[in-house]
Amino acid sequence: MSVAASLIATTMNASTPLLLAALGILVAERSGVLNLGVEGIMLMAAIVAYMGAVESGSFAVGFLAAILIGIAFALFFAIFAVGLRANQQASGLGVAIFGAGLSAYIGIPYQGAVLPERGPDGIMFLDKIPFIGEAFFSQHWIVYLSLLMIPAVWFFLYKTRAGLVVRAVGESPFSANALGYDVPLIRCCALAFSGACIGLSGAYLSLIYTPLWVEGMVAGRGWIALALVTFGTWRPFRVFLGAYLFGGMTMLQMNLQSMGISIPTQFISMAPYLATIIVLALISRNPRWIRLNMPASLGKPFIPH
Repeated sequence: MSVAASLIATTMNASTPLLLAALGILVAERSGVLNLGVEGIMLMAAIVAYMGAVESGSFAVGFLAAILIGIAFALFFAIFAVGLRANQQASGLGVAIFGAGLSAYIGIPYQGAVLPERGPDGIMFLDKIPFIGEAFFSQHWIVYLSLLMIPAVWFFLYKTRAGLVVRAVGESPFSANALGYDVPLIRCCALAFSGACIGLSGAYLSLIYTPLWVEGMVAGRGWIALALVTFGTWRPFRVFLGAYLFGGMTMLQMNLQSMGISIPTQFISMAPYLATIIVLALISRNPRWIRLNMPASLGKPFIPH
């Protein structure tokens, strides 16, 4: 029972940064923008959050700084992808490389820096319940925020007028423009929300999940989050299942090793990425199914006639 509770708790912990980033990416892609710069934005958010927490002595400052830098980098990407109508794939890769390099440079003085003391995690009283408390109610509040965001994003996209407009822009920006909607502004707003979620994801990695700063510590999670949106066919609840599947796979490998089942660490490290490749390969075998679910204008710049 203790091993099962530990596996559930660690799965929730490991899945949270993937889920936060993927939900942000989902909203941006629903507006028709493909941002491949997620890895770089997460790295910048991770180091800025760490710097903010170390220098101020407050985790709240760290999280706020990460959200702001996430929005700033997302809007920086929007200048090229939305404003200048540049190729979205190339612009996103540029942001990813720039973020990785800049985070490594400004993070040098913070390698080995000590974070301030953090208060206890978990929901008071509920975390004392045998098994259930340890498994589900002993997490940091960001974990529960990420779970609340799933129905919130679903409700926004499918039950509100604003969400309908975002989806319309992603499906047919020319029709939305003809109806009087400002397509570039809507896409920038979707990217800003996406940047805030990605920033929060990066902050969670460096302040809660690890907690430390190491160059390249995001370790491909930004790419996995991008793949999860495709895996979840641009649906919030399916993205949640995908994030917890990948997080659970990572933690299962580690739990097996702690139980004495010998698994080379290299296999543990590569398992989530190998699973990502396999899943995407299986999905791509049915291109018609992808076309039915994918926003029709995803990755295409909007050039008004």
